[in-house]
Amino acid sequence: MAEHGAHLTAASASDDRPSIFEVVAQDSLMSAVRPALQHVVKVLAESNPGRYGFLWRWFDEIYTLLDLLLQQHFLSRCSASFSENFYGLKRIAVGDSKGLHQLASAGLPKKQHWKSLLLLVLVPYLKTKLDKLVSSLREEDEYSIHPPSSSWKRFYRAFLAAYPFVNMAWEGWFLSQQLCYILGKAQHHSPLLGLAGVHLVRLTAEDIQALEQKLAVATASQQPAHSIKEQVQSAVKKALGGVALSLSTSLSVGVFFLQFLDWWYSSENQETIKSLTALPTPPPPVHLDYGTGSPLLPKLKTVCPLCRKIRANDTVLSTSGFVFCYRCVYTYVKSHQRCPITGYATELQHLVKLYSPES
Repeated sequence: MAEHGAHLTAASASDDRPSIFEVVAQDSLMSAVRPALQHVVKVLAESNPGRYGFLWRWFDEIYTLLDLLLQQHFLSRCSASFSENFYGLKRIAVGDSKGLHQLASAGLPKKQHWKSLLLLVLVPYLKTKLDKLVSSLREEDEYSIHPPSSSWKRFYRAFLAAYPFVNMAWEGWFLSQQLCYILGKAQHHSPLLGLAGVHLVRLTAEDIQALEQKLAVATASQQPAHSIKEQVQSAVKKALGGVALSLSTSLSVGVFFLQFLDWWYSSENQETIKSLTALPTPPPPVHLDYGTGSPLLPKLKTVCPLCRKIRANDTVLSTSGFVFCYRCVYTYVKSHQRCPITGYATELQHLVKLYSPES
């Protein structure tokens, strides 16, 4: 009987442990949401730069703030992130005496809660910012727009040379942790879960029932506030809760559409899309009408619209087709992230150098 009971306990623990496919799927969910939303914001910014341009310039910060509200909402109510709850998982503290019997509605201990929140939101934000910094430094180093001083040059070049190896070690850390999880040698598939002191298990029927009861009690127990302080706190909580609830509802409804957008505009799929939807290249215009009265366009075709001098090192913006001096347009795009003529959202990788037959 003792052996039979031990076997049932082990089988129950194994049933509660999510498979590698579940945990990888929930990881890929949030990683697919970000580029899909970024593409939607880019389309809006290009269609109306004056109204939506700030969304593109501050996308990382706005996304991080919304992600913070979303993850805080789910961690406090469901003991899981949005994607973990979407796949029916919850977080429990490592070494907790209650173990698998702790309900998701009870929430995580404060220490594990705040660690989880910081690692869910802050680490992806810092990783994105670091990747963009390295990309911009490589572009400056390649074109020597602002060459580093001699005292800074060694560290500058060493950082660019070492970053690919650091990034490879980071990705290898995650891969090795997943392999250990598959082989049953680790409780969690991600090092970030280990740093937060938690691991993932499946939601049980008791968890789902407790979450539904908690929502019903919270809705029924709302009482009007009396003091001004209580009214302000209640209004702030309702506002933040409303934002988090609307985000979770919209993501739950549109998550498959966002994943489709991410797949449709992925770099691997672009070649197939272009081959299916490509149209014949139109011939270049024979004559451009410069008599439109625009103060930004010079009358002479060889003059840069920014410095009003004969262009040096001609460079075209692929987003708008206008040609400038390389140094002029590089400085402008780096500062404003848009085309100086049309206002279209533009990045440094949209600069294309032009070479005449004489050069």
